[in-house]
Amino acid sequence: MNPSEATAGLPSEALAQTVAELAAELPAGHVAAWAGVLASVQRSEATVEAALIDARPGYAVAAHARRLVAVWRSHAPDLPGAAVALALRSAAHLQRRAEVRRTELVVSGPSSPAVAVRLTRSVVVELIRQARRSLLMVSFAAYGVAEVVAEVSAAADRGVRVDLVSESGTADGGPLRGVTGADVFAGLGDRVTCWHWPVAARRQPGRSLPALHAKVIAADTDAALVSSANLTDRALSDNLEVGVVVRDPDAVRRLVDHFAALTDPRTGVLRRL
Repeated sequence: MNPSEATAGLPSEALAQTVAELAAELPAGHVAAWAGVLASVQRSEATVEAALIDARPGYAVAAHARRLVAVWRSHAPDLPGAAVALALRSAAHLQRRAEVRRTELVVSGPSSPAVAVRLTRSVVVELIRQARRSLLMVSFAAYGVAEVVAEVSAAADRGVRVDLVSESGTADGGPLRGVTGADVFAGLGDRVTCWHWPVAARRQPGRSLPALHAKVIAADTDAALVSSANLTDRALSDNLEVGVVVRDPDAVRRLVDHFAALTDPRTGVLRRL
């Protein structure tokens, strides 16, 4: 017997399902208000539904309250209100944690029914605008992207520390021909700190030169785009590019800390341009 079969017959299973769904549907203020009401009653009394509605009015609140009380009364009538309140608060807490840690697909280029196309450019701009303390940008190539440059300039003006890590050009012995990331953001002066991986630090006898090929945009340690897209106009809008926005603070912090270690002048391999 699998776990779902084992719990299907429990009288409170329907209530647990309802509480979980309401925790996902109700705003945080409603959850707190409803938990307060539920904690003050012993049973699923006739007055509970009205008390829930009055505690925090809003769209569709009456239907939600009616549903909760009906399921409570039908499937777990002896369960005290304090237990239902605790279940609602717990479900809401887990829901908030899940929302914070969710990932989001970012797909540019040709569309398909499997996933909605959301341009990489719009996500990059969104993350830059979200940054309040630090902005990390990592890209192999950079070209054009006037909108991104303007958004980075605005971020720097509001006090955000901006670090750009990009591949070296042929003038510095690197593999990138033409314009580099440092060139694209040169107009911002010392408001952007540019980093590169010196060729001397990565050359290995008898092997081809490793490339700085990562593509990352991280806003503070809250959210990061990890993508196939370079900071170029075609990559951000036209190319077939795929990435994910990571909103797990622990994962984003480790990613940001990795590049902080790589730029540490004592131990890191990246150097300031």
